[in-house]
Amino acid sequence: MAKGLVVILTGASSVGKGRIRDLLLADPDLKLFFSISETTRPKKENEVDGKDYYFVSYKQFAESVKNHELLEYTEFNGYYYGTPKAQVEFLASKGKNVLIEVEAQGVGPIKLNIPDSLAFFVMPESREELEKQIAERYKDDEASVSRRINKAKMEMELAPLFRNVVTNTDGEAAFREIKAKILEEMELRKQKK
Repeated sequence: MAKGLVVILTGASSVGKGRIRDLLLADPDLKLFFSISETTRPKKENEVDGKDYYFVSYKQFAESVKNHELLEYTEFNGYYYGTPKAQVEFLASKGKNVLIEVEAQGVGPIKLNIPDSLAFFVMPESREELEKQIAERYKDDEASVSRRINKAKMEMELAPLFRNVVTNTDGEAAFREIKAKILEEMELRKQKK
């Protein structure tokens, strides 16, 4: 059985990755399974443990790090987030295509573990547009707006390191561009068999 393709989706904070992710997961041609992250942050009212995230304690998260059970991990706003290695490896070994959505700095560690993974960096239409989106989305928390804008600026500095950079002027168009590259990679892998 051929190994599944691991697709990594990243980009600047609040750039619209969630919408692109949902379109990719819903597309029957791609047959993508979503890699659920572990986090120490509290569960929001509408979230489901094991569907949106695996909600764990700081102690459990530290154990995962200590035991090398995460492909990557990061901290934001005092909470930790990480990608469980076993889940991704299991799905890929069963020939399933896996979608991982991570912070930009998490891509390097994943590529070290899974060198043939396909990574996409989503860029905003413009820096001004992104700052406006962040300000609107987090308008009740000035400190959060400032932190997210600074984080987005740092993340965009990493874009030149990516082979696949997609500008999100329209979620549907960005999705179609990413889908085309994934299908192309799937076809190349079929031919190599």
